[in-house]
Amino acid sequence: MWRELSVLTPSSLSSPPPPSKMLISKSSHKPNTPSKTPTETFTGTVHMDPVFTASDNSCMGNNVIFTPGARTFWHTHEHGQILSVTMGTGLICSKGQKARRLEVGDVVHVPGGEMHWHGGSCSTVMGHLAISLGKTSWHEEVDQKEYEEAN
Repeated sequence: MWRELSVLTPSSLSSPPPPSKMLISKSSHKPNTPSKTPTETFTGTVHMDPVFTASDNSCMGNNVIFTPGARTFWHTHEHGQILSVTMGTGLICSKGQKARRLEVGDVVHVPGGEMHWHGGSCSTVMGHLAISLGKTSWHEEVDQKEYEEAN
């Protein structure tokens, strides 16, 4: 005896999904054409390409490449920062702490208001995606002796 069988799938039981609220921001920069950044916030040669900036400037992302010896000045982020290391080996240091080594695949969450710096080591390049939340406040340059001791 044969019976007709109706098959119900999850998609046949649910209503269509609501329209997506996803936003895609097209880059105005061409890949692999980084630009040198201003020296008021970095020591050494640093290349930075903007990835995105929220319309209210509350969040921004940048691909950053630090050449050997290059690093940020001391700084804080109002609501924190996330760094995802994409190439090379580098360093990160919070005020009053020992510097720590960063390698490809490492992800760092810096809490809001924590004074820190990051960059390449004396002998290696480091690249990362930096997502900054809220206003960035820049402070003094990292002392050369302090940087060398971090390596």
